[in-house]
Amino acid sequence: MAAGTKDLYKALGVPEKASGDEIKKAYRKLAKQHHPDANPDRPQAADRFKEIGEAYSVLSDTDKRKQYDRMRRLGAFGFGGDGSGTGQSRSAHGSDSAQGGSFPFEELRDFGGLGDMFSSLFDRGGRHGAAGGSGGHPFGPEKGGNVEYVVEISFQAAVGGDKIGIEVPITEECATCGGNGAAPGSGTHRCAECGGSGTIAFGQGGFQVKRPCPACLSRGEVPDLPCPSCHGTGLVRQTRAIQVMVPRGVETGGKVRIPGQGERGHNGGQPGDLVLTFKVKLHKFFRREGLDVHVTVPINVIQATLGSKLRVRAVSGKRVVLTIPPGTQTGTRFRVRGQGVEKAGRMGDQYVEVKVEIPEKLSDEEQKVLEDFASASGLKH
Repeated sequence: MAAGTKDLYKALGVPEKASGDEIKKAYRKLAKQHHPDANPDRPQAADRFKEIGEAYSVLSDTDKRKQYDRMRRLGAFGFGGDGSGTGQSRSAHGSDSAQGGSFPFEELRDFGGLGDMFSSLFDRGGRHGAAGGSGGHPFGPEKGGNVEYVVEISFQAAVGGDKIGIEVPITEECATCGGNGAAPGSGTHRCAECGGSGTIAFGQGGFQVKRPCPACLSRGEVPDLPCPSCHGTGLVRQTRAIQVMVPRGVETGGKVRIPGQGERGHNGGQPGDLVLTFKVKLHKFFRREGLDVHVTVPINVIQATLGSKLRVRAVSGKRVVLTIPPGTQTGTRFRVRGQGVEKAGRMGDQYVEVKVEIPEKLSDEEQKVLEDFASASGLKH
């Protein structure tokens, strides 16, 4: 986080008593504002974006947040042991000030995975030294980020399963410069900001916090002449064509994960995954409820009165014969077993609702026939 703060609440701009919804709202707003893809000309956005993500990963988890608050009160982050943010920072000679004190790092063993996370973020002064001290990149291979994408599919593709082609916008290594950010024919030089380490260390409260260098984007080197295609970032936004198998019976909101099709990894790390969320289009005839399919079919007065046989289209593409008994009323539903959606070995049914249509106009002959029928039946009109 920014120098001098290193406070997860300040990173998200929320008070210590913020609710979960307030934290989520602040995170979404900041993540959208500082996402690297939305800031191609502002390299430091990547560093800020990572800080926001780290803060949210702790504060959005109830247990981790409680543990973090306890560590703040113990003075683990140089906040004077009371979370007030007024503690003294580490002196130039590497000793802790009397007011800030030295946090017993062994306390972290009581915090499980959270302790491991903070032990990697907050190092004792001198363990790795300041930026450029010990040299070498502190980060090992890092898996690329997952990419989430919404795919709109047809009703039939969702019911029967289908192989479709999609184009996903994704961050790729720049082909022009090979990912080093330098224009073709030019080279790179050691980053003056981090001394080639790829990170910048901030000291506070007896600890050092290391963050990716915003000047070189943690590469440790900066281009002599920025690549015209990626503006020196080494990354470009591309559209990747992918063939996807739609699972049979998938519904809106259903997801599928495709390993290795996400963003490229860093420092030789594996690429992330592509997570697809399906959105099923509405159908003009079929309506789905779980594994069952519902349709509405119009019939005329004679069919409803005397009975009839109807050929109704099923979601499978077949035509099923439906018997309409005499005296059927509008709104009556008929169940056709085994003609619904198939999913995971289960099969739904199709429900056919009939709607009796009344003619709007009658000829003189038709009018007389109906009047005679009404008189014979004793029906009022």
